Amino acid sequence: MTTQRTSGRRKQAAAAVAAVAALLTTAACGGGGGDENGGSKTGAAGFDAANNKVAQADLATKGGELKFAGAQDADSWDTTRGYYGFMWNFARYYSRQLVTSATQPGAKGAELTPDLATDMAKVSDDGKTYTYTLRDGITWEDGKPITSKDIKYGIERVWAQDVLSGGPVYLKDVLDPKGEYKGPYKDKAADKLGLKAIDTPDDKTIVFHLPEANADFEEILALVSASPVRQDKDTKSKYGLHPFSSGPYKFASYNPGKDLTLVRNTEWKQASDPVRKAYPDKISIKFFSNANDLDARLIAGDYDLDINQTGLSPQGRTTALQEHKANLDNPVSGYIRYAVFPQSVKPFDNIHCRKAVIYGADHVSLQTARGGPVAGGDIGTNMLPPTVPGSEGQKYDPYELNGANKSGNAAKAKEELKACGQPNGFKTTIAVRNNKPVEVATAESLQASLKKVGITVDIDQYDGSQTSGIIGSPSNVKKKGYGIIIMGWGADFGSVQGFGLPLWDGKYILESGNNNFALIDDKKINGLFDTYVKTQDDAGKLQIAKDINHAVMDGGYYLPFVFEKFVNWRGNRLANVYTSDAFSGMYDFVNLGLKSSK
Repeated sequence: MTTQRTSGRRKQAAAAVAAVAALLTTAACGGGGGDENGGSKTGAAGFDAANNKVAQADLATKGGELKFAGAQDADSWDTTRGYYGFMWNFARYYSRQLVTSATQPGAKGAELTPDLATDMAKVSDDGKTYTYTLRDGITWEDGKPITSKDIKYGIERVWAQDVLSGGPVYLKDVLDPKGEYKGPYKDKAADKLGLKAIDTPDDKTIVFHLPEANADFEEILALVSASPVRQDKDTKSKYGLHPFSSGPYKFASYNPGKDLTLVRNTEWKQASDPVRKAYPDKISIKFFSNANDLDARLIAGDYDLDINQTGLSPQGRTTALQEHKANLDNPVSGYIRYAVFPQSVKPFDNIHCRKAVIYGADHVSLQTARGGPVAGGDIGTNMLPPTVPGSEGQKYDPYELNGANKSGNAAKAKEELKACGQPNGFKTTIAVRNNKPVEVATAESLQASLKKVGITVDIDQYDGSQTSGIIGSPSNVKKKGYGIIIMGWGADFGSVQGFGLPLWDGKYILESGNNNFALIDDKKINGLFDTYVKTQDDAGKLQIAKDINHAVMDGGYYLPFVFEKFVNWRGNRLANVYTSDAFSGMYDFVNLGLKSSK
């Protein structure tokens, strides 16, 4: 699951790190900016008050406008195409699934609960058949009932990758591993419901037939890509401009890159929805081009929270910690930030050239560029975040990135350059999103350290809202010569399959919307994933997760930066606020309320 905005340029970050770390230490102890418990005279709940627990739940009222602000629009608001973490979070306002993440703080939020379905699945046939019954009273925004056929059609859209690229394709891989179905737009069946793996015997029943059991299948059905879509409202590639609502809110207006407004779906019935409380009357998003302006407006109280949910900029953090720390939470996220080396771009088809970059990088400098150990996170030593079962955290450090080589190892880097036939170094290009100042700062840090070992890099900033077609297109990556791509990733759901399959399995190399940027197609790694999905015992799954992570690190495909932490702003007006593991440490949006409708 990709994320957005972490703000701040390198010079700002370096200057702010020490101050931020000191302020966070003070905040954790409750000092400054409010009472001795970190509270605030302005009504903020206190530092870390919503970190894995609920803040001010009893103050949520019906009504008012919940105001989001962000530095980047979604990749798409189409439930089939969206892959940004905040989009999945926000999409629950206007889309529902058979099952969804629980509205609970912390680890409990990662558990599943029935949504459109009356209960969790009835599983039979040795884990290959899942049967659901739909609730009474579930309707679209025009009042028509949501049927099992609508859910099937919404899922079938995942197969239309030539038209709807960008989102997760787990459903396609699990239900049709041989790729026999061609998607609803090429479906020769009269009703366009020709996917054999899903039966809809009546409007209230839906049955999934998996060719092979998959231990995580219900987690996959909880993703927004399994949302219903009604055929007569499917505008194909334009659907993201105005999705048709199955939830408590519907699109009122959307100007891409500028603003988005949702209003109540008057046909939604609370009695049909055990998940959503639908507190606000209106929900809006305003997009900013400047991260510091955004943070200033959040701190001023003009907006309630940052939709991108990847933390304040260094400048904003410093101000907030000095004057408003009772409005801040500092959760450990489920995200890792990293550089990845596409093997299609020479000389990164050679493992030794990849390792030269890993050893040549200054990992402390990279951590500093991202905000330091507190605001940025711990130095990343491998590619499996601590929140994913099977992770060994910093204990697994095969390149000693948090040890002997913490500040880089020029001698080892030069040995690897010699081994890859580039003893005098080489030249390459780093691709970074232009609306992510912290990524630019990270690229500049990497550029400076690699120069010392003879590797010269240019930095190419691209439009972050066009990720799927730029770095997500392997042909474009090769054409542009992007030898290093800077990105971030969190688990789609809580397992090595939910984190690593789109990144590391050869089946997930896509022509557009690709996330396997390294173009890994390794028989060992592919085989480990194949074994994992069939494994039922937890101990076996944990061991396979470790084995996959080790194989990825052995290949030298990645340079991990940090296991990320956030410093997130919580506006004074917000009530019923909590972070959730289901959304990698973000606030769970769906049941946020306001203290007052005024």
